[in-house]
Amino acid sequence: MRLAAKRHGIGEHLGSASIDIDTTLRYPEGSFEVVRLGEGDPLVLIPGLAGGPRLLVPLARRLAMRRQVIIIGLRGDSHPLASKRTHDITDHARDVARIIESLELHRPEIFGVSFGGAVALELAIERPDLVRSLTLQGADSSFPENVGVWFARRALERFPLPSNNAFVNQFFNLLHGGKPDERTKPTLDFLVRSCWSTDQSEIAHRLRILNEYDVSDRLWRIDAPTLVLAGTKDVVVAPRRQKRLANAVPLGLYQPIEGAGHIAFLTHSRQVARAVLGRDLEPSRVSV
Repeated sequence: MRLAAKRHGIGEHLGSASIDIDTTLRYPEGSFEVVRLGEGDPLVLIPGLAGGPRLLVPLARRLAMRRQVIIIGLRGDSHPLASKRTHDITDHARDVARIIESLELHRPEIFGVSFGGAVALELAIERPDLVRSLTLQGADSSFPENVGVWFARRALERFPLPSNNAFVNQFFNLLHGGKPDERTKPTLDFLVRSCWSTDQSEIAHRLRILNEYDVSDRLWRIDAPTLVLAGTKDVVVAPRRQKRLANAVPLGLYQPIEGAGHIAFLTHSRQVARAVLGRDLEPSRVSV
């Protein structure tokens, strides 16, 4: 492993200043961006399908008021052509585990969104010694591919697409959960711009391995208190599926985020941060 520190602006127009310190961890499998903010007990954020650490910055700033927040980028977020391709979600979970150990984080809280939620679930199942608590948003124990996702993946696999491609950008817009308007346009523009920072071949690859992912029969092994946050307008992973996930985890708790879509962590970052920072981590079952 080689540890390289650099100054890298990850600022955006969503009320946040630039982040000045960005660390890159280099392994034979690839490079991993790691962003740190705040002080206190460690909380690891795992980003979603596309956009990398950048997309989680607004939420991380809120969480950093009471936590040391560490955003761990996924393999392929940085220099995808120089990274060894993952075979499945397990490879991503192993990457996160290795970085947690390299950074000497003692049983941090883990928070994964969407694709990152699948990675977080796999981590909690296979490496419970590394997980104090688990928070998931926009996640489920399996992600069967629907027609829309199939078409998006095939387009990404077969054709070099410009960043203004209307079809794929409409797929990104679905994540919002509502019809775009002038008020939400800056957030959606930031979303699309961030998502296109991830190479389209990597997005297609992640969609494929996500379709093959299923931990439904292993959820009983999760012994960490688990909070499942679901946007009530999530059209990617329906709230009923996320509630079912919370019920299947031994120490699971379901909490809806009213009016939010799949990217509640971005559009409703205040409510999400309040839910995470206000949770009770005592290991007792909560009925839902």
